[in-house]
Amino acid sequence: MQYVAAFAVGGLICVIGQILIDKTSLTPARILTGFVVAGVLLTAAGLYKPLVDFAGAGATVPISGFGYLMAEGVKKAVDTDGVLGIISGGLESCAAGVAAAIIFSFIAAMISRPDGK
Repeated sequence: MQYVAAFAVGGLICVIGQILIDKTSLTPARILTGFVVAGVLLTAAGLYKPLVDFAGAGATVPISGFGYLMAEGVKKAVDTDGVLGIISGGLESCAAGVAAAIIFSFIAAMISRPDGK
């Protein structure tokens, strides 16, 4: 049942993104940043954590999960480091994911030899 919940929630997040692409004049970059900010705001309001508990990867893998991860990192860092945690918490919590994305993107680019246009 957990797979169904993850598929349903992740799919719904993707459907919302596709509707925004198809029905608005927003650029994909604006939609992307909107999802990150929405993840942060929903986490701050206490609404994203129950969604993560229900759907697991269906809520953490989409880009809104990146905002959730950053907000959770800031909350933990503020508890331990005080005001300095506002700056360092989000960066510490997402550093491994960002580094992995850069490394694997570089490897994929070296293997596939993409053409620049």
